Amino acid sequence: MDVDSNARTAHPAVEADDRTDRPETALLDSERELRLIVQSIAGLICVFSPEGELVSGNQQLLDYFREPLEEIGRWATNGMTHPDDLQRCIDCFTASLATGEPYDFETRFRRFDGSFRWFQIRGHPLRDAEDRIVRWYGLLTDIDDRKRAEEDLRASEIDLKLTLDSLPGLVCTFSPDGRFEGANQRFYDYLDIDRDSAEAWATRGPAHPDDIPKAVAAFRDGMVNGDPYEYEARARCSDGVYRWFQVLGRPHKDENGRLIRWYSLLIDVDGRKQAEQQLEASEKSLRQTIDTIPVLAWSARPDGSADFLNQLYLDFVGRGLDELMGWGWTEFVHPDDLHSLNDAWSRFRSTARGGSAEARMRRHDGSYRWFLFRVEPLRDDVGNVVKWYGVNSDIEDRKQAEAALQRSETFLAEGQRISSTGSFAWQLDTDEFKFSAELRRLFEFAPEIRVTLDQIAERVHPDDLGLLAENVASIRAGFDNPEYDIRMLLPDGRIKHMRVLGRVFRQPDGRLECLGAVQDITQRKLAEDSLHKVRSELAHVTRVMSFNALTASIAHEINQPLSGIITNASACLRLLASDPPKIEGAVETAKRTIRDGNRAADIVQRLRKLYSKRSERTDDVHINDAAAEVVALAASDLRRNGITVRTEFAADLPVIAADRVQLQQVILNMLTNAADAMSAVNDRDRVITLRTSRDRSDGIVLGVDDVGPGIEVDDAEQLFQPFFTTKASGMGIGLSVCRSIIESHGGRLWAGSNAGGGATFSFSVPSA
Repeated sequence: MDVDSNARTAHPAVEADDRTDRPETALLDSERELRLIVQSIAGLICVFSPEGELVSGNQQLLDYFREPLEEIGRWATNGMTHPDDLQRCIDCFTASLATGEPYDFETRFRRFDGSFRWFQIRGHPLRDAEDRIVRWYGLLTDIDDRKRAEEDLRASEIDLKLTLDSLPGLVCTFSPDGRFEGANQRFYDYLDIDRDSAEAWATRGPAHPDDIPKAVAAFRDGMVNGDPYEYEARARCSDGVYRWFQVLGRPHKDENGRLIRWYSLLIDVDGRKQAEQQLEASEKSLRQTIDTIPVLAWSARPDGSADFLNQLYLDFVGRGLDELMGWGWTEFVHPDDLHSLNDAWSRFRSTARGGSAEARMRRHDGSYRWFLFRVEPLRDDVGNVVKWYGVNSDIEDRKQAEAALQRSETFLAEGQRISSTGSFAWQLDTDEFKFSAELRRLFEFAPEIRVTLDQIAERVHPDDLGLLAENVASIRAGFDNPEYDIRMLLPDGRIKHMRVLGRVFRQPDGRLECLGAVQDITQRKLAEDSLHKVRSELAHVTRVMSFNALTASIAHEINQPLSGIITNASACLRLLASDPPKIEGAVETAKRTIRDGNRAADIVQRLRKLYSKRSERTDDVHINDAAAEVVALAASDLRRNGITVRTEFAADLPVIAADRVQLQQVILNMLTNAADAMSAVNDRDRVITLRTSRDRSDGIVLGVDDVGPGIEVDDAEQLFQPFFTTKASGMGIGLSVCRSIIESHGGRLWAGSNAGGGATFSFSVPSA
């Protein structure tokens, strides 16, 4: 196959080939036409022998290499073929020569300027009638621009992939019809899925089942309309936990507006979503808190008009929010308080400072309640007020308590004045005293004087300073002070009797404080002294009156020792007058005389004690001994009336501090009354039982039982009233005096009927 004349000169092998075949003219024309066609083909044409030797080539081949055909034929050794492609090129060419199969591969050849360009090499064998290969025809098509474009595209795709893989989000692409094409590596790693799972994202992929319908709907709308789409959904991540993602879909179009691809970006917004949920929950909780706190909460604009009121506010006034917004809330303020509240509100706004005010608000039922209005401003960065926040606290109970406290303080002050009682507070660590106004008046301290212990001691009677010191020491030790009486000696010489009571309390900071009360009992003391004097006089009168009732018994008691004295004296004289005198007998008789004389003297002494007029005195008394003496004194009279006295004295009774004579007077009165109650009893033995016992408080109880008719229930308490009597000849003062005596000893006297008949009179007295 010729190229042109120059080529034929340069390539004799080609010429020789042409000379060998000399066909007819038609064949020459056909070949000439074929040459023209070959020369016009846009590619490099090569003709090889069956053994692979280059035998011919077109002009484009020669122009590209600008080397002789022989040199071009040495392409496998002369460096025309790119070193990186040489072996692959030899292998493909050699394999085709061996198999007779066409070859098709790509390689780079060096151009005449030294640069390498990519070519697509395609070769086909020419066979004769016997199917033998007579030629190999090869076409080298320059594809360098295409290869470079492919490489650029590949590099661009690599860059894009690297870019996508480095993005902090998950990126995937879809075809225009919505088929999954691929994703960056972070997408696969983050969700721990493969391509198959990604392609099936709407059915069995990582999407949360509850969010799939929403995601599919948004995705489909985007595909149909070609518009960007956006939604939020949960996807299961590599740790198995569902996280929230914001999905942004954007279409990519060419310069003609044709949709090429969809890009979808998945941004992990789980932290934001949780924060939003927490914020939403916090806002809900805050709103619930604001609506449930026991105050009327509100906010206002800088001008003071309300822009928010909580639910409790609305419930309180019973109106809707719209009615109270702005200045509508003022309708529910008491008319008498509205002016002062508005003044305070204006003052807060003008000074841009918070504050408080009090006013009454009308409740939904029409009643008014006191509220404390408190407000604070919210400022911006430059200090301007941008909003006011306030709360109205219900202080109706506090107001009523304050009024009640004021009334109570007034009543207390008046009560202290009327009862002559003052109160004090004593801080033990600082010796600071706080005296009430009434206590200052009692001590005659001026209001401006600071009260001290020394000043108090100056007012105490010298004989009672020891008592004061003892109680002060007790209080300092933290002990409560029992009630005690003390005298005050005023500068003008007047004496006041005071009753003091103190209690020690520990304050929250650990300090001790004594709170106490002091009462002026001077008049009571004088009255008690007069009462004691009258009681003593009355007791003496009753004792003298009882003397008549016991005259026979007393005479009998005295007569017995006197008779003994006379008898013994006569016997003594006879013994001394005998011859010789019986001295021993006389001595014994004289001793008996002395004994009877002492016995008579004791009786007289007891009578004198019982019936003498004297002031009260307190001694240690054994109740059993005192009772036995009374029984002995009245025994003769009781026997004369047919009465038997039985005593049931308890052992180991405590000693009591009492006036022995007065207690014996009470016992004698109880015995006499019991005897009188049985004067009409003839059908049974007349028996009086006198018993003693210990009570629960370690005091003593003495009771006198009789077998008389008993007492009426209605008379049980009246028996002790002055001048009440059930006796025909009684005066009704005996039991009244007895109760007075027992109560003066801190005891109690009572009476009651017995179940088997008769009555019991009893009294109790505390132990010493």
